[in-house]
Amino acid sequence: MTSTANAASELPVREPAIRVQNLEKSYKELHVLRGVDFEVAPGSIFALLGSNGAGKTTIVRILSTLLKSDAGTAVVNGFDVAAEPLRVRESISLTGQFAAVDEILTGRENLVLVAKLRHLKAPGQVADELLARFNLTDAGSRRAATYSGGMRRRLDIAMSLIGQPKVIFLDEPTTGLDPEGRLEVWQVVKELAKQGTTVLLTTQYLDEAEQLADRIAILHEGRIIANGALAELRQLLPPAKVEYVEKQPTLEDIFLALVGNDGKDATSKDQS
Repeated sequence: MTSTANAASELPVREPAIRVQNLEKSYKELHVLRGVDFEVAPGSIFALLGSNGAGKTTIVRILSTLLKSDAGTAVVNGFDVAAEPLRVRESISLTGQFAAVDEILTGRENLVLVAKLRHLKAPGQVADELLARFNLTDAGSRRAATYSGGMRRRLDIAMSLIGQPKVIFLDEPTTGLDPEGRLEVWQVVKELAKQGTTVLLTTQYLDEAEQLADRIAILHEGRIIANGALAELRQLLPPAKVEYVEKQPTLEDIFLALVGNDGKDATSKDQS
């Protein structure tokens, strides 16, 4: 019994892929982040859910070293974003709200360009592998300007994976996409996590967080007001009974109950 207990105690403890503690950020009199804390497990999908101006994009910009916080600490892949920004950048990738593809180039040429900028060997082979992985092989020789929104976003995410980053930040990854395009991106995100990539995504779409995330943090007025798996968040509200049938609260019920009326604008674009 003792040897079993000792063996269990000797198992390595997996450090969080992302750790945020007491993060604060203000723009003059506007307090965007007011002491944000959360952790993201390696290989998981973590959703930051919040309404317009909640501070989601500000967090992503700080974690990706594009913006400095006023207080608190943020560690990504074991590197402090303030003290070791270059090491952080080497191990992450960021996809913004709008696909950053060159529409004059073909899909394959976009991928080859990024692979060359990353100084990778055999950039053509890298491009072909990613085209196949994202079901874009047939469209690889076409200009990106001819792609649908979902195809363009898939190409954008494929470009962000060149160099095999351990963590990828997706800021509003399905903004402006039609339902088919959203489903395509959702499938890509799920596959990333299955292959061990840590994904932090921001979204204002409740169903997106519900479908994708292992854990969901609700950000409201610069603070995390709830954080957990969907099943844990459901425990915050009692189940409703409709015609004697117990109905579990939806993520929309939970979100609106926590943030109040000002959270109803859950489909507008985050400006912070």
